[in-house]
Amino acid sequence: MIPALTPTYNRASLAFERGEGAWLYTTDGRRFLDFAAGIATCSIGHAHPHMVSELTGQIGRVMHVSNLFQIPQAIRLAERLVANSFADSVFFCNSGAEANEGMVKFARRAQALSGHPERTDIICMDGAFHGRTLAMLSATGNPKYLEGFGTPVPGFVHVPFNDIAALKAAITPQTAAIMLEPIQGESGIKVASPEYLKAVRALCDETGVLLALDEVQCGVGRTGKLFAHEWAGITPDVMSAAKGLGGGFPIGAVLATEAVAKNMTAGTHGTTFGGNPLACTAGNAVLDVLLAPGFLEQVQARAALLDSLLDDLMQNAPAVFAERRGLGLLIGLRCVPPVGTVQAAAQEANLLCVTAGENVLRLVPPLTISEDECREAAARLKKAVQILTDTQNTKTLEPSL
Repeated sequence: MIPALTPTYNRASLAFERGEGAWLYTTDGRRFLDFAAGIATCSIGHAHPHMVSELTGQIGRVMHVSNLFQIPQAIRLAERLVANSFADSVFFCNSGAEANEGMVKFARRAQALSGHPERTDIICMDGAFHGRTLAMLSATGNPKYLEGFGTPVPGFVHVPFNDIAALKAAITPQTAAIMLEPIQGESGIKVASPEYLKAVRALCDETGVLLALDEVQCGVGRTGKLFAHEWAGITPDVMSAAKGLGGGFPIGAVLATEAVAKNMTAGTHGTTFGGNPLACTAGNAVLDVLLAPGFLEQVQARAALLDSLLDDLMQNAPAVFAERRGLGLLIGLRCVPPVGTVQAAAQEANLLCVTAGENVLRLVPPLTISEDECREAAARLKKAVQILTDTQNTKTLEPSL
């Protein structure tokens, strides 16, 4: 018989009853160092005192009123995002996939209302991941995710990632926007080079095509700057954000320049739950932490420490780890054995990680991790290597995800 909870996930046999900072505690009393963070979502850790206080207070007042009314919490969050980014306006929704759907609508409507209704195509990257809605499956373009869901939604074109010549050749009079992740997470923690991002920005300026960045996973402090594209010194025309913005509470956002956002007039887009008082209270609590003086510099310092520790680990375990990838606290370790068995060994060492494409183990801890927790994570990965060595047959470890 099918379980009551639809079996769309191969879930690990772990259930957590509470968390504290970078630690999770199971219902049977085990303690895990969390370098999965809800897949890069619990940006300020578990049960952060400020988040708990803010959300508890808001729950006692009002959780939802709908967008038929003013929502002061949403206005404040939007104003803070505008003040700290390229954007002039923000639309709130509920998830990364929904934010990406909204970003495509923003781009197409901006082109239509500027006199180019024929510009509807979105150029996406091979290896992308933009979400699980039907349109975003087509934007992602991975045959594995598309199988069984009918004809892909038209209007999405794919080119190789980090290849400016291929991108330039793909632009036509029907191109509305170029949509890409500054760091591809799902397909293996692949970083767009600063030179590539600068060339993409210049190409958009030259052709009138809009630059749409998906920062659902790599944004909101994950790389040590508020948004990953800042490392390249460029700005997009429109951008999606989610995951870490709510610190574990569902929220998504579309950030846009005035030239793009002004076209989204009353009735052109909407959401029942998006931008509700509770979600925006969570977002404001996250920004309270991330925008505090010195916090993002601390993220960069923790990332540098982890890079050093992981490089030492790789040097001493070349039969397990072949390459380190990433930026900031979005880290990938390309594995030699099947990544699922490495993840299982880490879990046996009470370290939680996430798998990614190209046989990569993804490390995405809370941005609030301490130096000692970074060292502890490296020690637990070293223990995982020993577990793999001791088994002498990685098939004896069952991949959890």
